[in-house]
Formats: sequence, structure tokens, C-alpha cells
Amino acid sequence: MLVLGIETCTPHTSVCLGTEQGLLASAALGRGNAHGEFLAPAIAFCLAQARQPIGAVAGVAVTVGPGLFTGMRVGIATAATLAHARRLPVVGQTSLDLLAFPVRHVRRLVCSVLDARRGELFWAFYRPAPGGVQRVTEFRVGPPAKLAGEIEAVPDDVLCVGDGACAYRSVLESTGAEVGSPSMGTPTAEALVELSLPRFLREDTQRPEDLRPLYIRQADARISWRNRGALLGGKAPDGATMVR
Repeated sequence: MLVLGIETCTPHTSVCLGTEQGLLASAALGRGNAHGEFLAPAIAFCLAQARQPIGAVAGVAVTVGPGLFTGMRVGIATAATLAHARRLPVVGQTSLDLLAFPVRHVRRLVCSVLDARRGELFWAFYRPAPGGVQRVTEFRVGPPAKLAGEIEAVPDDVLCVGDGACAYRSVLESTGAEVGSPSMGTPTAEALVELSLPRFLREDTQRPEDLRPLYIRQADARISWRNRGALLGGKAPDGATMVR
């Protein structure tokens, strides 16, 4: 099954084509806010490099946040428009889940941390689990000091990954936590496709019109998208969630 992944929740934008056998092609833009200018040429580039027509794509995966409002809007709109035009199923994944997934083999508590701007961070905690990671907290937003307090309150060794962790490295390392390298700083389309493929295969998908950004801040949550339904599973769970 050929899946197109679109990741636009941070200034690092990426696109990927992959199947159950692995990555076929990818394109990435390192920094900036040119999500809209980048996506269409990047998708065309990946299709050309994979030698696949657009008609071969069987599903579209996209990150739905939390993250930068403009990036989320562009990514979700692009995924929804493409999927609607070609009658394809879609899968929405959260950016914090994607950050934790590549480090699922570590034997520590993982904290995914993204820069939320305004001096705040988005974060969630995860534990390694067979085949993936298990989210053990709700998605949260707040100042670095609040996250530092949560890290200090847990008895486990903690690995923090994401651009928010890198931006406030000294604050988080003062708690005894380890902060991952900048190479772990952003969610990627490659992780998005790998994480989404099992959902496509078991038909745990969404309709394009059901995609909606996941907001954590109350102010952002008031932003209304006309003609957008509620994201299936978009609300943070009360219990643990398996990510695999």
C-alpha cells in the first residue's frame, strides 16, 4: 500500500512516500514558514523519484498538531483536498506522538516537547511498549518551568526530545533529564508514514472532511474552521493511548 505523508506542524516541513516495505522517497525543508510553497513541488518530486503516478497513492497521512497554526492549516488543507479529489482515506496523527515514536526502543520515560512560541511548550509523556510507545499523559501546554516541575515529580529517568526541549535544554537538564540532539527535534513525514500504515491496513481511517487541527491552547481552540468536522480521537484521552 502506497501512503503519502505530509508533516507541517513545525518550521521543518517534510513529505514522504512509503509502503509496508519502507521509504520510497522523501523531501524536506529545513527551516522557515513556506509550507504552502513547498508542499506541491515536494509531492511531485517524491512521486517522480518513486516512479509512481498520483493514482498509485492509496492513502494520505497528515499531522494535525499541536504545532504552528499556519503550518497545520496548510498541511491539513492539502491532505484533505488531495484525498477528497481522489476519494482516498486519511489518517491524522499528532506531532507529539510522532516525536516519541522513533525513540520507542529506549528504556526510559520519553517526553516529547515542541516549541509552542509565546514562551511556552507543548508536551506529553510516553513509555516504550511492544511495537510502539504508550502515551501516559494528556497533551499539555505551559511554560518550561511547569514541565520541569513535572519531570522532577516522576521517579523515572526521562529523555526529552523535540525542538522545545532543545530550546530550553538548560532548564530541563537541571532536573536530571537528558535532552536529545537537534536531529530528534521535529516530527518527520517518514515517522508519520511508518506509524500510519498499520491504521490504513486495518482500515482505521478518517474521511478528509473530518480532519481538524488539534489545539491545546484555549485561545487557539476558539479559531473556527468552516466546513471542518471534529477530528476523530482529537481530544486528549483520559487514559493511556497506544501509539504504534
